[in-house]
Amino acid sequence: MLVVKLKKLEITGFKSFLDRSSIDFPKGISAVVGPNGCGKSNIMDALKWVMGEQSVKQLRGKAMEDVIFSGARGKAPLNMAEVTLTLVNDNGSVPEELKDFSEIMITRR
Repeated sequence: MLVVKLKKLEITGFKSFLDRSSIDFPKGISAVVGPNGCGKSNIMDALKWVMGEQSVKQLRGKAMEDVIFSGARGKAPLNMAEVTLTLVNDNGSVPEELKDFSEIMITRR
């Protein structure tokens, strides 16, 4: 069984995240909390998207372009979204070609 730990999620231009935002996942249990409309669900969508989700419906959109920041008060829309997920490989359960790496970074644009 593949077991890796989340270390960091970096989001730029994805849905409501215009500027680069970095979320660290320290050891132990992490929770995403905040008021309605602050982007909690978009964080989960970013995780799904960087891991390869292809279904627009699963990302709560109508078209794949909906994952790109579409503009807000005084903020122009972007033409690209980027999410990078950093995973910690501290138990060697990854495929053979990745066993020498202590961290694995996955980026989707």
